[in-house]
Amino acid sequence: NTASLNGSTLGGGTHNPYDLTRTAAGSSNGSGIAAAMSFAAATIGTETAGSIVGPSSVNGVVGMKPTIALVSRRGIVPISLTQDSSGPMARTVRDVALLLEVIAGTDPGDPWSADADANKADYVAALSTEALQGKRLGVLRPTGSSAESVGPLFDAALEVLSAQGADLVELPEDALVDTRPEMRVILLQDFKVDLNAYLRGTPSTVSVRTLADLIDFSRNDPRESMHSMEYWEDAQATDGGRQNLNYIASLEAGKRLAQEDGIDRLLRAYDVDALVTPTGAPAAVLQPDGTPGPGPIPEGARGTRPPSLTATAAVAGYPLISVPMGLVDGLPVGLSFVGTAWTEAVLISLAYDYEQASMSRIPPPMALTSRRSSN
Repeated sequence: NTASLNGSTLGGGTHNPYDLTRTAAGSSNGSGIAAAMSFAAATIGTETAGSIVGPSSVNGVVGMKPTIALVSRRGIVPISLTQDSSGPMARTVRDVALLLEVIAGTDPGDPWSADADANKADYVAALSTEALQGKRLGVLRPTGSSAESVGPLFDAALEVLSAQGADLVELPEDALVDTRPEMRVILLQDFKVDLNAYLRGTPSTVSVRTLADLIDFSRNDPRESMHSMEYWEDAQATDGGRQNLNYIASLEAGKRLAQEDGIDRLLRAYDVDALVTPTGAPAAVLQPDGTPGPGPIPEGARGTRPPSLTATAAVAGYPLISVPMGLVDGLPVGLSFVGTAWTEAVLISLAYDYEQASMSRIPPPMALTSRRSSN
């Protein structure tokens, strides 16, 4: 929805463990907070367009969004099987690699994962403190307000990458194209199709069987009516499913812009092994529930928002990993490594080398206090 809602209508809001007045991002913020605070050795997040790497960045942990369906989505409430992914979140790259090795693979319950077994790898074996040596990395610098807040930290990260033997290649500011107009069509159309299919597979005791039922329930439930439902209503208004001609055209255009003319073009044209960029800005100040905002997929012509590598990788279905880069005014920011399909082992190795050379993760002060009090 376009109105802010911090957390759950049932359990309440979440808070950033580095500063309780700041957001923990979404939507896998519970997984990010739990990993950051050492409530769990590792966690699993889900992402459609940034919901693993966003919370990983602002909560100071490592997070990996794999190639679409390297990890089965069976049992996950869907937004879009075209873009939905599940992936590991943890305090170290090694823990992320260990967890990904366990959860990756083909699952008959998710037909989209048919190629997963053929493309999974030994991610722990890929860990190397010499992985960056001789690698060429395409550098996408932050723009706008992020350039001022994150720029100096990113420069320091680039120095570490260079010192580890990486050859850095500066990419132009307009290297990416905003794919959000296509993503809006894809997500709205997919949500109705995929959610209805998911609900059909739930036990008969679940009375909500369709998106229309869910909208009706949420309008009348005192807790769920706290948030707006315009995206649900827009999805319900779609027709034709995945045979809708506008959907087919948007899916084709989005994949082309994000893959062939996007990430793959940059990798090929600049002869680089991966792309590197800040994952995002530091955590924003929490807004009261109901505060109006543009929402994740606003209407409007291309350029409504500046293009981001996270959104481009989401539309492409390509993997990315975010690793802690340090703090800006006490708030964590992540560094993202992005590649083409099925390159998880490469990205994990690059992130591990950077992590071990920089040792940039600083635990939340509250985690340290809690640990001392329990001893």
